[in-house]
Amino acid sequence: MDLKTKLVYQWAKMRIRAIESYRDNAREIQLKQLKRLLGRLERTEFGRRHALTRNCSYHDFASRTPVQSYEEVKADVERMIRGERDILIPGSCRWYAKSSGTTNDKSKYIPAPYTHLHDCHYRGGGDALWLYLRNYPDSRFFSTKGLVLGGSHAPIDLGSNSSAGDLSAILVQHMPALGALMRVPSTKTLLMDEWGAKMKAIVREVASAKVGSLSGVPSWMMVMLKEVLDYTGADNISEVWPSLEVFFHGGISFEPYREAYQELIPSTTMRYEETYNASEGFIAIQDDPSQRGMLLMLDYGTFYEFVPVEAIDESTDPICDPTAPIPLWEVEPGKNYAILMSTLGGLYRYLIGDTVQFTSINPYRIIITGRTKHFINAFGEELMVANADRAIARASYETKSKVAEYTAAPHFFHDEGKGRHDWLIEFSTPPADIDTFARVLDEELQKLNSDYEAKRYMDMTLKPLALQVAPSGLFHRWLDEKGKLGGQHKIPRLANSRKHLDELLGMISQTNA
Repeated sequence: MDLKTKLVYQWAKMRIRAIESYRDNAREIQLKQLKRLLGRLERTEFGRRHALTRNCSYHDFASRTPVQSYEEVKADVERMIRGERDILIPGSCRWYAKSSGTTNDKSKYIPAPYTHLHDCHYRGGGDALWLYLRNYPDSRFFSTKGLVLGGSHAPIDLGSNSSAGDLSAILVQHMPALGALMRVPSTKTLLMDEWGAKMKAIVREVASAKVGSLSGVPSWMMVMLKEVLDYTGADNISEVWPSLEVFFHGGISFEPYREAYQELIPSTTMRYEETYNASEGFIAIQDDPSQRGMLLMLDYGTFYEFVPVEAIDESTDPICDPTAPIPLWEVEPGKNYAILMSTLGGLYRYLIGDTVQFTSINPYRIIITGRTKHFINAFGEELMVANADRAIARASYETKSKVAEYTAAPHFFHDEGKGRHDWLIEFSTPPADIDTFARVLDEELQKLNSDYEAKRYMDMTLKPLALQVAPSGLFHRWLDEKGKLGGQHKIPRLANSRKHLDELLGMISQTNA
């Protein structure tokens, strides 16, 4: 470690010890978060509505508080936006993280009070750095700049002194002084509205900077890195930024992008650290580079519960049996769970839409397996995004290709009582033979998912998948048409509905017409 980084890390050692205590004190730490939340809840209308006080036990909290999706919490959030106080949190809330996703509305507005930003989101960013420095004592992090790539700001005035914007932009706007000092590009550039102009401005600012770290979503960061190469004429990013040592990535799986990043950044000392920061809260950090799972962060003012995926039915009211959720200390490794979060941001027993598996319980580490709506289970195959990402990575390796984006959906043959999966894949480096890629992909899915394998047996339920190659830039154009370029907006990888896939196929047809 250089002297500057070493001095800062000395200050962080007490925090590292607190994180290491998760192993022995997880239940106690989580119950302390619940007690803090209950103390705030008793000062709110939501707390009074459900008879919640600081003296409630976990059983009281679970039996009195309904499991909620955005549809259930929306009316209270709208009252907060109109300026009403003491609804879901004590006092008022100025900022709301605008998020698209799994609701019937075009956008969700997730409350982002400063207490939650400070104690959850910013603490998560700091902890990711401290754990990285613990693992890599040769780091020179504080002798370089950190390149942060967030979403466009374009704040929306919601009235009554309330505003909404992309979470990453809200975090940039309110970033503590140390983070702002270490970051490039400038706040003004990062908060630009229009994505295309913003990208050009970022490239101009950062090309000559001494960049040592990257932070952002893998898909959008790759777009930016390729723009930097075009701008500088360099062969790879290591030529542009020889001090680059780490990419803190999250938002989507890194596996489909790993090989492409290794080509873009051929440095043997480059590291990749996964984080899990949702609009609802900062959840997990890859604390051990030898482990696939990420450490669940337990002391951010968030109380976690988990629902077995098979108990979730978002078409019903309530969306699951009230007795189905379990606390952290009752989870089992290897099972698929939907996450419920209760946070300082005013969400309680809130179904965020992500599904996870625990890879260990001492300490508690998780992998993201998909979303409650982003999977295919049209024929009983229960194909999760985690399966798809790993199969795509293997097929890419076997065929020496690179996948830029993909999506898949079911195709029904009603006259036969069978079906198949239709895949639309955009390649940055296409395989020599598409049929070989499709065959390897199908075989790997069968290896990774026993339900898929059973349905594929002798084509009894599922026929071999069909693969269509998407023209370059199709997925980005699709997002652009929806006003969702940049930031935390992601391509829906899997869906039980053909809505997204058919829209993309329609764009191809219009182009070819």
